[in-house]
Amino acid sequence: MNKIRVSILGAALLILGVVAAHAQTADEIVQKHIAAIGGQDVWKKLKSIKMIGSLNINGTEIPITVTTVHGKGQRSDISFNGMNGYEIITTTEGWSMSPFGGQAKPEAMTEAEVKQQQDGLDIQGALIDYKAKGNKVDFLGKDNLEGTDVYKLKVTHANGNIETMYFDASTYYHIRSIEKVKVDGKEIEDITNYSNYKKLAEGIVFPMSIESEGGPMVVKTVEVNKIVDESIFKPTK
Repeated sequence: MNKIRVSILGAALLILGVVAAHAQTADEIVQKHIAAIGGQDVWKKLKSIKMIGSLNINGTEIPITVTTVHGKGQRSDISFNGMNGYEIITTTEGWSMSPFGGQAKPEAMTEAEVKQQQDGLDIQGALIDYKAKGNKVDFLGKDNLEGTDVYKLKVTHANGNIETMYFDASTYYHIRSIEKVKVDGKEIEDITNYSNYKKLAEGIVFPMSIESEGGPMVVKTVEVNKIVDESIFKPTK
């Protein structure tokens, strides 16, 4: 009977240890990731960021500029065949203008679409001060992603968005995100891959290659903390 009691106690302690280890591992991965991309102090200084690059769509290089002011607004501009399109997200509204398909004036996004894209306004990322932001992080274990050992975290954003993040187990760089999003009323998995990390003069380490459903984007220049005229977050023809 004593042996049985010891075995039960040992099993209980083992289970508690595993639970504690998982809780610690999530935070450990977060901290190692933040350290790998330049450190929390550097990222918390970010107020604005402007990425200039190109999208490759069916072999065609399309110029794109993405300008974000932390916590206020984001605007993506693309040019094609002499036409200019854009998408704007703010804390309360969003608009899209796509003349390439014959659209003549900006269209307002639905409340659900705006909410879905709110995470993009946090240029510091969901993991910097994630608890204070109301985000929740859970450890999903170790896996292999196309030959690369990775750690997986489930990030539940304060707005309800759920994202699975994959981190290279050797560098702790964030290399993939999978989010469930609604497009035309249907829920799909939105997959984004990040690679070619480069350390900028400001000290942050930034992915210069971003690949999503819209096509691969090559980031050519990144401007940090430049003054942004916030009128760009209003729709224009």
